[in-house]
Amino acid sequence: MKRTFISIFVLISALSVLAQEPKPAETGITYGSGASLTGVVPISDLNKFIRDNKFEGKISGKVVEVCQEKGCWMKVERANSENLMVKFKDYGFFMPKDIVGKEVVLDGEATIKEISVNQQRHYAKDAGKSKEEINCIREPKKELQFVAKGVRVL
Repeated sequence: MKRTFISIFVLISALSVLAQEPKPAETGITYGSGASLTGVVPISDLNKFIRDNKFEGKISGKVVEVCQEKGCWMKVERANSENLMVKFKDYGFFMPKDIVGKEVVLDGEATIKEISVNQQRHYAKDAGKSKEEINCIREPKKELQFVAKGVRVL
């Protein structure tokens, strides 16, 4: 009797596991706190979700540039001529320098900031720009920046 009960219990347990819906596997490599694939806004739609110069959530896009010094920032392609500057929360993690062209999901916050001439020149130097290109930077500019707490490289 005891064997029959155990056999029935094992059979019911196995069937219940098999009957569960399979969950889609989240692909890619994560950095920082990571980023799930649910609730992601394509970067082309980001402007629709900005409220009071701010957006908080997840976006996806293609990497077009990465800091070649440490991987401490990257730029993601936008529909307009400006790319989205992405930094990492509390300088807590870095990105591989060879992910240009890869799709990413970013989890964090976007805000409009004024970027000083010195900061722009620093980014240009990190990106390997020529001295002539760096010296052409002469005015501060406002741009949308994203601070990511987590990244998933797909």
